[in-house]
Parts: sequence; C-alpha cells; structure tokens
Amino acid sequence: LVCIEDLGDIEVLFTDKTGTLTEGRITFERAIDPDGQSSSTALLCGLACREGSLEDGELVGANPLDTALWAANTEEESQAIAMSIVAVLPFDHDRRMLSVLVDDPIKNDRDGPGLPDRVRRLITKGAPEAVLARCIDVPTSAAATLDRLFAEGGRVVAVAQRLAPDLTTIGLKDEGDLALVGFLVFVDRPKASAADSLRRLSDLGITVKVITGDSALVAQKVLQDLGVTVGATLTGSEVDGLDDDALRTAIASTSVFGRVSPAQKARIVRLQRTVGFDVAFLGDGVNDALALHDADVGISVDSATDVAKDAADIVLLEKDLGVLAEGVIEGRRTFANTIKYVLMGTSSNFGNMFSAAAASAVLKFLPMLSSQILLNNLLYDAGQMTIPTDHVDEEQLVRPSHWDIGYIRRFMMFFGPISSLFDFLTFTLMRRVLHASPMTFRSGWFVESLATQTLVIFVIRTRRIPFYRSHPSRPLLIAVFAVVAVGAILPLSPLASDLGFARPPLGFYAALLAMVVAYLAIVEVAKGVFQRREHRRQSPIPASAAQRIERIASKWSHSGDVRRLEERVTDPTPPT
Repeated sequence: LVCIEDLGDIEVLFTDKTGTLTEGRITFERAIDPDGQSSSTALLCGLACREGSLEDGELVGANPLDTALWAANTEEESQAIAMSIVAVLPFDHDRRMLSVLVDDPIKNDRDGPGLPDRVRRLITKGAPEAVLARCIDVPTSAAATLDRLFAEGGRVVAVAQRLAPDLTTIGLKDEGDLALVGFLVFVDRPKASAADSLRRLSDLGITVKVITGDSALVAQKVLQDLGVTVGATLTGSEVDGLDDDALRTAIASTSVFGRVSPAQKARIVRLQRTVGFDVAFLGDGVNDALALHDADVGISVDSATDVAKDAADIVLLEKDLGVLAEGVIEGRRTFANTIKYVLMGTSSNFGNMFSAAAASAVLKFLPMLSSQILLNNLLYDAGQMTIPTDHVDEEQLVRPSHWDIGYIRRFMMFFGPISSLFDFLTFTLMRRVLHASPMTFRSGWFVESLATQTLVIFVIRTRRIPFYRSHPSRPLLIAVFAVVAVGAILPLSPLASDLGFARPPLGFYAALLAMVVAYLAIVEVAKGVFQRREHRRQSPIPASAAQRIERIASKWSHSGDVRRLEERVTDPTPPT
C-alpha cells in the first residue's frame, strides 16, 4: 500500500524501450554487408553465432533477437545447423557481444580458395560499437551504413569472424583481429498507444527518460516517431567519463541513455534521486535488478525475470505506460484521501483537546467521560472509513504531492481553534442558557462535537465549493450523515443512561442545527483565507502574474499547459 502512494509521488520515470514504447515483437528484417547490400554470409554467421539449443529446428533458450532471426525461416538455416559449435563465450553486458567457435563443413569461396573441407572459425556478433572496435580493416562505408540504419530506427547487430584453426576454447583475448561481415537489422515498431500514454504522463507532471542497452539513436528515433521532443542523449561510455556532479547536471537535460550497463543504470537512478526528485524505474530483465532496487519505486511486469520481480516494488500485469499512468492517478487519489483524514483528524482532535482542557479548568465535573470520548472516536472513525471511496478533484491529480508536516501543523493551528470556539458556544448554551446538569452537559457536547468534527469533512475534502463544484462519494455521504444521526439519537435512546447521557431539551437540537450550519460556513470562509495565505507562502509569483495565470487557466483546459505556464512565470532564469 505504501508503494501505491509512492507511485503517485513520482516525478521522473526511467523506462526501457522494448515493450513499453515499442510493441515488443522483434522481427528480423534483413542482413547486409558493410556497403549496405544484401548479404547471405552475414545472415549465415548470425545464425551460427547463438546461445540456446535447437529442438526440431526451433531455437530454445535464446535471447529475443536470436529467436526472431531463426523465426524468419531463411534458406541459410540448414547451413547454420550443419556447423558444429565447439565452444561458446556467452553474451554479457560489459562486452555486449557473443562469440562462438564453430566447425564449418561446407567448403566454399567465403574465405578464399584452397581451404580444407572443414574450417574452424570464430564468429562474433553484438553491439556494433563493441564489434567494430575488435575488427581490423573496417571498410570506410561501414560507418555510413550504420548511421543510416540507426536513423531508420532499426535495431542493429554487427557480425564479424576470423579463421581460428588452432583454437579449442575461446576467451576474451581471442575476440580480436576480426573481419567485419555485415549487419543484421531487426525491427520493433513503436506501440500505437505509447504516444497517448506519454502525453498522459506528461500531463501528470512526470518526465519520462528512456534508459536502454540499445543504441541511443534508435531510442531517439522511437521517441520522435511517437511525437516526443527529445533532449540530449548519453551513452554508457560517456556516463563513465563523468564524475557524479557532472553526471547529475547532465541527467537534467538528457532524454535518452543508450548502451548503458546495469551498474550505470543504477548510478543514474541514484544520482537523479539526490536532486530531490522521486524516481521510478521500469524494467524487466536481470540487468535491471540494481536500478529497480535503487529507485524510489521499482516497477516490473508479470512476464519479467524472477530477479526483476523480486527487486521491484510493483509488478504490472501488462507492460504498458497507460497502465502505469492509471497507477499514478490511483496513487495520487490515495494520497489525497489520506491527507483529508489527516487534516480533519489533527484539526478536530486539537480543537477537542483544547476545549476539554479549558472546560476542565472552569467546570467542577468532567466535561465528558472517558467511555463517551471513546464512543465519540469510534463513531467518528466509522464514518471516515469511507473516505477511500471519495472523489478527488482533478487539480489534485495533475501533479505529485508530498508530505508536508509544516502544512499539516499550520492547518491544525488555524482550524482547531475554530472548532474550539463552537465548543465554547455549546458550553455556554448548556450551562448559562439551559442550566444543564453534568449528564445533560456531556450529552450536548457529545452530540455537538461529533456533528461538527464529522460534517467538516465535506468542507476539508476539497479546495472548491463543496456540493456545488465538488461532490463527495455516495458511501461517504451516507456514512457521515448516518454517524451524525446515531450520535444525535443516542441521548434520546434507551441506552442513554448506560452511556452516561441524559435527554437534552428539544431546544438544544434547534440551536445545534444553527451552530453546525454556522460552523461549516465559517470553516468554508476560513478555508479560502488559509488557501490564499498558503499560496503566498509557497509561490513567488507576484499577485498580478497570479491573476494573469488564473485568467488564462480558465480558458485553457489542458492542465499541462497551465503547469508549464506557471513554471515559466516562476522560473527566475531568463529564457535562452
């Protein structure tokens, strides 16, 4: 439950690309040589360089890219199956490569004439930057071909090889002196619903940053296709070259982090938190576990690895930013309703405590028995148990809210005395006008105290005019009026004597009705005064500018535009 509330507080979301911004259905598109021409050799080497096992022609236990490559059912698959794998150097996120040592039984012209019938070769494939760094004599056309592929938004895997007749095993030192064979191009198209989801998150005041092991240029292209304005990009190597202070500054203007390792993801998340923002991280792989743990809210999905789900705070049943946006709204609704109870409870309890202390100083009897206080609290809390069902005003959902003990204290000190004022009026009515006995006095204060502190929820629950511009939920409405009715009837019921009550005169109930109406009206007026005071305390906007914003906001329905206008007016930095 705490995580749901935290989800509503997030201001920055780091998310991967695959499956959230894209459809998550990776398909193989083509294999090309460094010049950009179709290449069966690049495809064959890509098929041969694999992890996992072949079962009835299907690749099992492989990564999504290899699975998509074998699902393409190309003619080269039979040749790749004929190659026997001697040794494998698995993929890892530091090298970003996979290498295999194979015996190729097919004699052909791929490596020149005069070769034996079975050729042992080392084949490597992986991130283009990593593979190219281990190649010799890279064609000059390769860089231009790679840039074009990235600009098109394709996921690109580079393939290289070399003869290795003397090797029986392979290690890191063997991944060198390679000849670039070509590139494998895969496609994972942007998700149709992602653009709307990103707009919803933006309207909720959440900045979305993509953090991926793929190329930053590919992620940048996906965001552009979704209609998102993209800021700066950082690669894993650039992240390593920055100290914490420099990286913390760079994160603010960076939209895409590409080719990052698990440790780099976690470092980025930790540094973003030190700025004071609440940070969420969405990931589903083993390599995301560190970042999921270090985020304020770690979010994974039901299809994720067990390690990722264990490290996450929240597991989504559907990998969709739209679902996440709904979760953020629910978290903010939970927080808003929690604050309603806290504000009401602290202010009314403070007022009751102050009233009880003052009454005890002047009365010769206890103003209320301990059992009556407990009964009052029991009925009060029973009515407030329906607050979680209450409606929340839209303006409370469009931006994160945080606990502010100072605000709660000021609210309590401002509204508590108003409650006490009406308690004192009740004391005066009961003693000076009605000349009530101790039991009758307690009955009168019990009913008045319960009615005022319970009904005030309708005023406190919204910054708008209650019932006119903001309607409570039906369960809350029924529960509150039921509690007030029970409290008013108890002194008149057969249980009255057992509870220490005496029947108040009927005139008291008429006076009580007038006092409750007056109390709620005064609290409503005081609410406006308190809100204006808090606005001046928290906002550096001059009064004229604030009025200008209100006039414009009344014409604009797009909350994100209003928020950006406020930020523009309050930002002391001149525009560049």
